[in-house]
Amino acid sequence: MAALFAVAIFVIDAFVAVDIAIAVLYVAVVIMSITFCDRRGVLAVSMVCMGLTVLAFAIQHSDEPLAYSGARAVVSFLAIAITTFLSVWIQSTTVELRSQARLLDLTHDAIFVRDMNDIITYWNRAAEDLYGWPEKSALGTVSHKLVKTEFPVPHDEIMAQLLRAGYWEGDLVHTKRDGTKVTVSSRWSLQRDSRGQPVATLETNTDIDERRRAQENLAKAQAELAQLSRVSTLGELTASIAHEVNQPLAAIVTSGEASLRWLDAESPPLDRVKRGIVRIIGDANRASDVIRRLRALSKKDGLQKAPIDLNDVVRESVPLIRQELSTHHVSLTLDLGRPLPDINGDRFLLQLVVINLAINAIQAMASVEASRGRNLVIRTRPENQDQVLLAVEDTGPGFDPSVEADLFQAFFTTKPSGMGMGLTICRSIVEAHEGRISASRNERGGSTFQFVLPRHGVSSP
Repeated sequence: MAALFAVAIFVIDAFVAVDIAIAVLYVAVVIMSITFCDRRGVLAVSMVCMGLTVLAFAIQHSDEPLAYSGARAVVSFLAIAITTFLSVWIQSTTVELRSQARLLDLTHDAIFVRDMNDIITYWNRAAEDLYGWPEKSALGTVSHKLVKTEFPVPHDEIMAQLLRAGYWEGDLVHTKRDGTKVTVSSRWSLQRDSRGQPVATLETNTDIDERRRAQENLAKAQAELAQLSRVSTLGELTASIAHEVNQPLAAIVTSGEASLRWLDAESPPLDRVKRGIVRIIGDANRASDVIRRLRALSKKDGLQKAPIDLNDVVRESVPLIRQELSTHHVSLTLDLGRPLPDINGDRFLLQLVVINLAINAIQAMASVEASRGRNLVIRTRPENQDQVLLAVEDTGPGFDPSVEADLFQAFFTTKPSGMGMGLTICRSIVEAHEGRISASRNERGGSTFQFVLPRHGVSSP
């Protein structure tokens, strides 16, 4: 059509004597070309039209004065040039708008545009997927009738806010093509023209039914997890108490049996019986303290912290492991740093840590022949400028590197009869004191368990 129109203009301009600038009509050919040509194609059509103008001028006006006929040719050239510029600009703008419109098809939100009479003028792909109507069926229909919108408040109030503020947000209930209903989070944005008059509304709708279902499933999962966490915590606390109470209960049994044997003698040594009973009372009180302190530890409160010397904690713990040292023929070396800065801690709980680490080390050396040497070293020293370190070293077989990450996990143990709670308790106590505990293998065999605590008056980062 454009080519035929161009040929017709050329024939009239070249062979029909008319007293007007016929070549100006080439602007229609240039305008038509933007529908089927790209930018270069439009420029090429423009150059052809200008060439045809020159050729027609040469045929029709070769024997006329140049001034009059040339002026009409110049007007034609200017018209074609201006039209070409405007056509290329319009084409570029159209391409950009189409690209932006295609981007709206990439979003998962249903987006459509409607005029001030609620007639749909744009309907993106996500809207097709959500509501079920293809674009051709949706365009030109009244949006609220198409999707049977159920408003939370009267429609007039929503429109009043939209005109006043330029936007509105809320939840709406729409009906899909198949008759099912969907709840959407809807956002309306008002578009105005250059005079400030409202011309269209951009509506973006997000299906929140899926989100609600996901939130409900998440809440249910969180409730189940909280229940499991409470059960797990109760189990760990029970195992912790059983683990720590076992030692004083064993001591109570030993002292009670010894006292009974002394009482069965013909001349009972009452002083020994008395000391045995005193030890029984002391161990019973110790078992009670274990339960009370571990319960306080599980609540993360009730710790009886005070400035203490970690060396004193070690010295007070040694008598409680003498029996284990003697039974397993282990020699003990204390390498206590002096002077040692005070820490802020619970003396009783830190004794539990030292005793647990020491007994673990002693029992680990049971598989080592006594002739090779069973040596236990408890070492303390200042660490950096604001921490104190305590290390327990043994000469046992050490641990497999593959289990290093699990050593402090609840119920993990390498002992056939172990409960797997000793190191877990140690970790909990150290962390309650804002410290860190770790384990490593010694170069010459054995292992080292150590922890660092902040000095009194210093908080860990």
